[in-house]
Amino acid sequence: FTSFLHLPGTSEEVAPPLQQSFMIPKKEINMVSDMAKWKRSQAYADYMGFILTLNEGVRGKKLTCEYKVSEPIEKLVALLNTLDRWIDETPPVDQPSRFGNKAFRTWYAKLDQEAEKLVATVIPKHLADAAPEVAVYLKESVGNSTRIDYGTGHEAAFAAFLCCLCKIGVLRVDDQMAIVFKVFNRYLEVMRKLQKTYRMEPAGSQGVWGLDDFQFLPFIWGSSQLIDHPNLEPRHFVDEKVVNENHKDFMFLECILFITEMKTGPFAEHSNQLWNISAVPSWSKVNQGLIRMYKAECLEKFPVIQHFKFGSLLPIQPVTS
Repeated sequence: FTSFLHLPGTSEEVAPPLQQSFMIPKKEINMVSDMAKWKRSQAYADYMGFILTLNEGVRGKKLTCEYKVSEPIEKLVALLNTLDRWIDETPPVDQPSRFGNKAFRTWYAKLDQEAEKLVATVIPKHLADAAPEVAVYLKESVGNSTRIDYGTGHEAAFAAFLCCLCKIGVLRVDDQMAIVFKVFNRYLEVMRKLQKTYRMEPAGSQGVWGLDDFQFLPFIWGSSQLIDHPNLEPRHFVDEKVVNENHKDFMFLECILFITEMKTGPFAEHSNQLWNISAVPSWSKVNQGLIRMYKAECLEKFPVIQHFKFGSLLPIQPVTS
């Protein structure tokens, strides 16, 4: 798992960062038949390895526990704080349609313009050449500015952004918990604010048959956090009181809270899949099931993956090992 969360120079197969030639990532999956290329790619192996490494890293841990916070982590949080501040500076505009507020395009244009500069604040000078490549994933991670929608493909771009920072050695093995609890959690807060402020449409949503309109990864990592919890079982997350008392410690419950704020009516009706999951006996079973579901419903779905971009850090080339 942790082969790509290497310390620069310690791993045989990884060239020292200085010899790396970076490139602007581009689309490679243009038709359904290209999906086989994706599943065999180095990008898929590295992406999934990254997700699973973090899944192990947060197992049984609370959001509020103690963990190391490195300088790059602090800088990533500052970057996300900037995106948050831009939302405040770009209020929604008056328009006839309730959804898809056009002010999102103004907000997005700013990110589009500044993304490379923002990324350059996070990576050291000797890796400056990587900024244009890595910045593409940041720009892809906040939703689509034409359709004013957001979905699991955008979320995957943010995970890919973090994975790239690991591959160039900016983030290290001992940053694992901070990657999820500090950076990804802050990302979620900013995305929720975007979704609420600009009333973004869910991208490629399966409605009540999907897990959630917008996110997937926090359910995976959030269920891992709850593995072997002494008294919180999957059946408890549909209990409002339990959610209110524990959501600050567990990402999964934070997601449930957000859904109940955004949707009306009985939980079993608006979030049928999650309702079914609450009947699973253990969190480790929930976690395994969600990983399978993520592969099937997100990573193996053409409408999601056709937008994924490939470069030197997440290559479309088949796995070498």
